[in-house]
Amino acid sequence: MALDVVILAAGQGSRMRSALPKVLHPLAGRPLVAHVITTAQQLAADGIHLVVGHGGEQVQSAVGEGLQCVWQHQQLGTGHAVAQALPNLAEEGTTLILYGDVPLISVETLSKLLASVTPAQMGLLTVTLDNPTGYGRIVRNADDQVVAIVEHKDATEAEKAITEVNTGIMAVPTARLRKWLPALSSNNAQGEYYLTDVIAMAVADGVNVAAQQAASATEVEGVNTRLQLAALERAYQRAQADALMTAGVTLADPARIDVRGELVAGQDCFIDINVIFEGKVTLESNVTIEANCIIRDAHIKAGSHIKSHSVIEEAIVGEHCDVGPYARLRPGTVLANKAKIGNFVETKKAIIGEGSKVNHLSYIGDAELGRDVNVGAGTITCNYDGVNKSKTTIGDNAFIGSNTSLVAPVSVGNGATTGAGSTITQNIADNTLALARARQVPIANWQRPVKKT
Repeated sequence: MALDVVILAAGQGSRMRSALPKVLHPLAGRPLVAHVITTAQQLAADGIHLVVGHGGEQVQSAVGEGLQCVWQHQQLGTGHAVAQALPNLAEEGTTLILYGDVPLISVETLSKLLASVTPAQMGLLTVTLDNPTGYGRIVRNADDQVVAIVEHKDATEAEKAITEVNTGIMAVPTARLRKWLPALSSNNAQGEYYLTDVIAMAVADGVNVAAQQAASATEVEGVNTRLQLAALERAYQRAQADALMTAGVTLADPARIDVRGELVAGQDCFIDINVIFEGKVTLESNVTIEANCIIRDAHIKAGSHIKSHSVIEEAIVGEHCDVGPYARLRPGTVLANKAKIGNFVETKKAIIGEGSKVNHLSYIGDAELGRDVNVGAGTITCNYDGVNKSKTTIGDNAFIGSNTSLVAPVSVGNGATTGAGSTITQNIADNTLALARARQVPIANWQRPVKKT
């Protein structure tokens, strides 16, 4: 049977006090709605239908291809929103209704909900709250069967005392939905078409409502304010931290780590405070990440040590390397085993050979270094002529003196040496010393300039 997922993402989100559509506000570095879409994709849905309205063009642009966007030009309630997607749903099967501002709903919870759906039964996700104010109440009969959902604004005092509430998430036989949605009425306090009214219609038609409880209140919590967004961010990050510690990672402070993507870590890694991981990052076993680092789309191999305040992006760090502090590895950097990048060194599209060292205050870009190369402080590869990028090649065991400028394209041979302060514009043969600097000229009895009065 076909599975269609309808994600409601048309609301303005006025309480966010923002020109950005609510569902595009980021959680863990991704738009709220992107989390929901990823979950829907993991359910192997046959169709994912995104209902857009306020800022719809921005939302469509942000979520990319592979989704069917439908418009709700007038915000007339959740039932009206789902109705906009109705013509695009499969004739037979199940329709799962999700919300673009409920980002932490889990695949496991939704799978249980979907398993409860039959042609004669729909699934409804509920949660029990200590303070249910603002939520629709689940009304049950004497046999404990769900018979209705009453919105808070329309509830009696007795109904407001109910603590089991509606999450808004439901899974419905599509054929039933086609019958119920056109029959919705806006005769209520808000003048809207409530999706929740289909519960009473299901009961009237003899369709059982199977209520499933969410695993936690957090996973069904929506975002209406920046305060709620911040609370969900911390909940999400704490869950990531707990998973890392369970897998054998030591965190200096589980409250001070941010995973904004996918982090896979081996055993006995140590991560200090205020480290941010973005994109897809892999840490092999026994990696140490000191405080205040940013690591994006990188692979750091076993035993390597990333010192504080370093930035690594789209790079590969070999085994037992030392990086930092205050180092920046830009895209295309590859460090072989036991390489060392020191403080205030920047690399870009650079291959640093095994055991090679770039210890201080240097820029190595569009370069390839062999094994056991030593690069002195203040060295730069002059790789850009204003139009084209050119490559610098340095052979095994070369020694680059401090303050050397290597004007690419240029190559330095195996075992070659450059004198400190040299500007190298021509290739250097193996085992050769190259000096390229002006002769020092002494001027005796030189008088310094004095300020004119």
